[in-house]
Amino acid sequence: MITLHYAPEVETARAEGSPVVALESTIITHGMPYPQNVETARKVEQTIRDQGATPATIAVIAGQLHIGLTSDELDSLGQAKDVAKLSRADMAACIATGGTGATTVAATMIAARLAGIEVFATGGIGGVHRGAEDSFDISADLQELSQTAVTVVAAGAKAILDLPKTLEVLETLGVPVIAYGQDTLPAFWSRESDLAAPLRMDDAVSIAKAHRMRAAMGLPGGQLMANPIPAFAEIPAATLAPIIAQALQEAAEQGIDGKSVTPFLLGRIFELTNGASLEANIALVLNNARLAAEIARNLTQIGAN
Repeated sequence: MITLHYAPEVETARAEGSPVVALESTIITHGMPYPQNVETARKVEQTIRDQGATPATIAVIAGQLHIGLTSDELDSLGQAKDVAKLSRADMAACIATGGTGATTVAATMIAARLAGIEVFATGGIGGVHRGAEDSFDISADLQELSQTAVTVVAAGAKAILDLPKTLEVLETLGVPVIAYGQDTLPAFWSRESDLAAPLRMDDAVSIAKAHRMRAAMGLPGGQLMANPIPAFAEIPAATLAPIIAQALQEAAEQGIDGKSVTPFLLGRIFELTNGASLEANIALVLNNARLAAEIARNLTQIGAN
């Protein structure tokens, strides 16, 4: 069995049976520069605390799987260089060889399951990349959602992806895709897309009940809560479309592929929007953290599976 290293506040929450929300760490190591990355991570953690739950930022540090980070560990990770970006395929190898890595959506879900954490807040999930019919570039996040029983709160899939194909794959895999408070799927930086949401829920109680019912029915996998970005922070899809197209063209021209694609695209979109995309990203992550904490509280009130 793998040894999990719990941060003190997470260990206390576990002992008390109080709600915990998992957080990924790639937003710290691959999402923005220091010190803004650490400042943002601390804001997200505090948002969860303010909502009555305990944050558990997950990362692999020197071969140890950490469920929650101390302030010093968070600061150290935020300044670390050459941190691996971990998904299902390479997470075990990183731990076994004593490496340090930040967890993507898929890896965070795996760690959350190991730690008994049922809710995870992130920015946006990975999905089907544009041109996947030629490249076969599809995120492992989608398969993870179909087999790991964690409710993931995100602002939809990242807008740089092929959203219709991403939704189609999720439906094929049997993943519940639930829009929060609206009938269309959010598109990360934009509140709405032209895609109808397969499911809609308007309150955290219903989301928690659906999570518990899946467990009671023996259904594998989690559920995706698509939580729209706050209206004050959104960037209209029409504004983003030519910017995303330019970033995609540049990535193709420079031969960028694999795990390097998403960080490159997000970086270029940040530059082309004069930083507005990052501000929107921070707002949506904080919004997702609030909803995730509310869901976690309701799961605790309902009781264990």
